[in-house]
Amino acid sequence: MNTISMHILDIVQNSIRAKATLIEISIHENRVKNYIEIVIKDNGEGMDTELLNHVTDPYTTTRTTRKVGMGIPLLKHSAGQANGYLKIYSEKGVETSVQVTFQYDHIDRPPLGDISGTIVLLVAANPDIDFKYIHEVNDNKYEFNTCEVKGILENVRINDPKIRGMLKEMINENLSELYVI
Repeated sequence: MNTISMHILDIVQNSIRAKATLIEISIHENRVKNYIEIVIKDNGEGMDTELLNHVTDPYTTTRTTRKVGMGIPLLKHSAGQANGYLKIYSEKGVETSVQVTFQYDHIDRPPLGDISGTIVLLVAANPDIDFKYIHEVNDNKYEFNTCEVKGILENVRINDPKIRGMLKEMINENLSELYVI
């Protein structure tokens, strides 16, 4: 995976498989303190201690279709190459939180990638799951919450093709404002 947004997509797929009904994606970019932090939190099934202790091993997976799980190990490796780290907190039956940091200006830090496209893809493909996306750049903050959007849309589905295009445009516009100095 060559972008952070692809890592986010992969980790959120784990949350979806864990039957989460609420998934929070937070990105904190701090150029002054030279780090970028991503936190993905869900209210899914959670992991027991044994799985949590081995989840960064590529030969650990809950899938039955294959015997390897590369998403979390690749994310850990990517973070480590950019002077960052990966931490996972989980409680069986309650929640899981994946926190990863990267040194912001490190040459090996993957680019953010198409984060708006990733968020819209996740929302459109999973209209019954609530997503909260928070993105901060230094002191500027943007929040996107599908509960609010669904309330505004009333009888229009959030995965309607016209709505998907509008959501991507809205997210892109708001993200561009975060980088204005």
